[in-house]
Amino acid sequence: MTSVKTLLGLESSCDDTAAAVVRGVPGDMKVLSSVVFGQSDLHADFGGVVPEIAARAHAERLDVSVMAALEQAGVTLSDMDAIAVTCGPGLIGGVVSGVMMAKGLSAATGLPMYGVNHLAGHALTPRLSDGVTFPYLMLLVSGGHCQFLIAHSADRFERLGGTIDDAPGEAFDKVARLLALGQPGGPAIEAAAKNGDPRRFAFPRPLSNKPGCDLSFSGLKTAVLRVRDDLVATHGGLLTQDQMDLAASFQAAVSDSLSGKAARALDIYLALSPAVPSFCVAGGVAANLTIRSGLETVSAQAGTQFLAPPLALCTDNAAMIAAAGIEQMALRAPDGMDLSARPRMPLDTNSAAMLGSGKKGAKA
Repeated sequence: MTSVKTLLGLESSCDDTAAAVVRGVPGDMKVLSSVVFGQSDLHADFGGVVPEIAARAHAERLDVSVMAALEQAGVTLSDMDAIAVTCGPGLIGGVVSGVMMAKGLSAATGLPMYGVNHLAGHALTPRLSDGVTFPYLMLLVSGGHCQFLIAHSADRFERLGGTIDDAPGEAFDKVARLLALGQPGGPAIEAAAKNGDPRRFAFPRPLSNKPGCDLSFSGLKTAVLRVRDDLVATHGGLLTQDQMDLAASFQAAVSDSLSGKAARALDIYLALSPAVPSFCVAGGVAANLTIRSGLETVSAQAGTQFLAPPLALCTDNAAMIAAAGIEQMALRAPDGMDLSARPRMPLDTNSAAMLGSGKKGAKA
C-alpha cells in the first residue's frame, strides 16, 4: 500500500511564482498551503508577459514563496518527503529558475526531486480536487493551452485533439485588445458580453465541419477584426453596444466550438466503457460561465459527470505540481541533478506535435 507523502511543489513556467505543500496518496490528497505571487504589475505596460522580466522576478521570489508555503502549512523542509518542480513546458528562463531552485534545495537537504510536466499538473488536478478515477476525459483550456486528453493513468495521456493555432485564452486577450475592453481579456469580454447580443454577428465556428477534435481560433479572431473595422468605418468609431455585441458573438462562437468538439471527444472516450465516466475541465478559460454551461450541457447529454476544480487550482499554481509529484513517486524513481528545463514538453509523446499543444507564454 502506498504510504502518505508530503511534497513541496514549485511552479514558475510563466508569470506566476508559486510554491505549495500537499500531503496524501495518489487520488486522496490535501493542500496544506498554496502561495502564488503574480507579476501582472511588472508586465502591465508591455501588453503581455516579457520573458526576461518574468525570469528575473522568479529568481527573486522563489525562495520567498517557499518560505511562505512552509510557514502557511506549519511544516519545515525536514517534514518533506520530496520536492516536485515544473520542468516544462514554459518560458525557458522561468522554468530554469524553478528547476535550479529545486536542485539547490535537493542538494542541501538530500530530498529526492521530481520534474513534473506543467500540463500533467493541470491534467491531474481533478485527482487532487475530486479524487476522480482513471480513465477520465480532460479538457485543458487556458491562455496557453487547449487540448482534449484521455488520462489513462498518472503517466499516460492520450491526446484526442487540440488547437492548431491560438489557445482560447490567447484569443480572448487579442480580441479584448481589438475591442478596447482591457486586460485580462477573458473577464473583460465576459463582462461586456452580458449586455450584448450573441446572435448579431455570425462569426465562424472553425473546423466544425471537419472530423476529429482539433480546434482553431485564429480565423475567428480575424473575423472579429474585420467586422470591427467595418463598424468603425461606418460609424467613425466603435459604439458601446457594438463592443458588447461583438464580445457576446465572439464568446458564443468560442463556446460553440469547444462544446461541439467536446461532444466528439466524449464519444471517443465513452467507447472505452469507463466505470465512472468523468469529463473534467481545467484552465482559466473554464471560469467563463457561458463556456462552462455549454460544456456541462454536453456532458449531461452524454450521461457523464462534469468536474471543474476550483479556479485557484485551474490557473497556474504549485499545489497541482506537488500533487503530480505524489502521483509520480508511486510510479518511478526520482530525477537526478541532470534534470533539464524544457520550453516544449508534450504530454502525449506518441502523437504528432501540434502548434498549439505545448505553448506557454499567455496567462492561464
